Amino acid sequence: MKSKVLSSIFVIPFLIGMMIFSSPNDGISQHSWNTSTEKEERPLFTEHFSPEEFAERRNQVYEEIGSDAFAVIQGAPMPMGFQFFRQNNEFYYLSGIESPFAYLILDGRSNTATVYLQDRNERREYNEGKVLSYQDAELVKELSGIDEVKHITELKGDIEQLNEGSEYSIVYTHFSPYENLGITRSMANRTLADRESDPFDERPGRHVEFINHLEELTGNLEMQNLDPITDEMRKIKSPAEIELITISSDLQAEAIMESIRSTKVGIKAYEMEAIARYIYWKNGIEGEGYYALTHIGPDAYMNHYHMSERPGRDGDMILMDYGPVYNYYTSDMARMWPANGTFNPVQRELYGFYLEWYEAILYNIEIGLTPREIMQNALNQFDPVFADMEFSKEIYRQAAEDFIESYRQRLDNPRMGLGHGVGLAVHDVGDYSTPVEPGMVFVIEPQFRVPEENIYVRLEDMIVVTEDGVEVITDFVPRDIEGIEALMREEGMLQKVDIKLD
Repeated sequence: MKSKVLSSIFVIPFLIGMMIFSSPNDGISQHSWNTSTEKEERPLFTEHFSPEEFAERRNQVYEEIGSDAFAVIQGAPMPMGFQFFRQNNEFYYLSGIESPFAYLILDGRSNTATVYLQDRNERREYNEGKVLSYQDAELVKELSGIDEVKHITELKGDIEQLNEGSEYSIVYTHFSPYENLGITRSMANRTLADRESDPFDERPGRHVEFINHLEELTGNLEMQNLDPITDEMRKIKSPAEIELITISSDLQAEAIMESIRSTKVGIKAYEMEAIARYIYWKNGIEGEGYYALTHIGPDAYMNHYHMSERPGRDGDMILMDYGPVYNYYTSDMARMWPANGTFNPVQRELYGFYLEWYEAILYNIEIGLTPREIMQNALNQFDPVFADMEFSKEIYRQAAEDFIESYRQRLDNPRMGLGHGVGLAVHDVGDYSTPVEPGMVFVIEPQFRVPEENIYVRLEDMIVVTEDGVEVITDFVPRDIEGIEALMREEGMLQKVDIKLD
């Protein structure tokens, strides 16, 4: 598969002239301050999804919650400081509306959606640009397909009215902390757990605070968790979602390949990350799916180590895993390569073993198979190959045997998975222990270690499942030893543009 990133990605345009409009009558040049006429060209609503797609998602929620229930979804607040607003994944997925402090009610009885928005902040819009507000009610309905737009002050009264009627018995909301840029559910829970160790910080998560308020307003109703419903919806991606994920994956692939090209002994993690960031922001991403995992040498053994300062020394291996977010959708892939451009005998031995196993799993993924069936097929293919492998040290053979045996033992778990989903979050929600089906997007990431020597090996690829089959959309990034070494012989960005301050 060829990368969709423009081949001109590194071409820097230069201003070479100015157009001057002259009147043929008087010979006097007529100048203007700008040729652009509109104050803003930034769209007020996503251009990547239609209102009908958001409506279809809401229709799925109505069907799941039933006619005796309604759901209330809380949007993201305005962040503090010089930070741009970004809607949380949960609210965006069901509405597409990017306004701070918004709320959404999905009524399972009437199958209607009502969004609650704040007043326009004219002073802020004067300085920062337009944001959809209550005053844009008709425009909001037109853009998003939302049935009704109300003022935020009406929210409590409407919830109380739904609670007092006899038509409803259940209220749904999300029980998990909200995802946002660089924030997965698990990482949000980690932060909340860390907060508990601070004796002077008793704040609950924003989702918990909202649940408490909602419980006060809906005392007559049973509260249920909306997460299982939307999690399974999000597991199956639409063609529009897959298109955004593919662009994000192409950008990550370009960043990693350019980092491989640029690698020379002495390179540092921040230099490779600078390459990636240039490629990412040059192509209009909104941010990072996660902090850069750029590991040099033994740093990789701590598999989420970041902000490394050591240079890549002759004989070190480098691992890079750093994905962008493109219009709310991220990617996740990883490659490893030698700092000096050539795999030494030990690196060939252990990387070659790992790669054989990795690709045995990767290329046995088929629609309709469960993870257990895929893993069993991979083992059947790999076992005779493994039996003929030779290792230079007993600790290497033992580590390899333990690694493969750990997968054999996983077959006893009927809920085993292959890796994790990727989409709105880098560790996306949904149950991936089920049979592979069209719409799934996920990665596998086997992690091989030799503890005695702090050796760690990991690869990742983006796997997209459509009606046409299973496609590894990052397959064009070399994984084989010869392909990696050939790529390292090419000139890289750091060699083309090497600007350093003394």
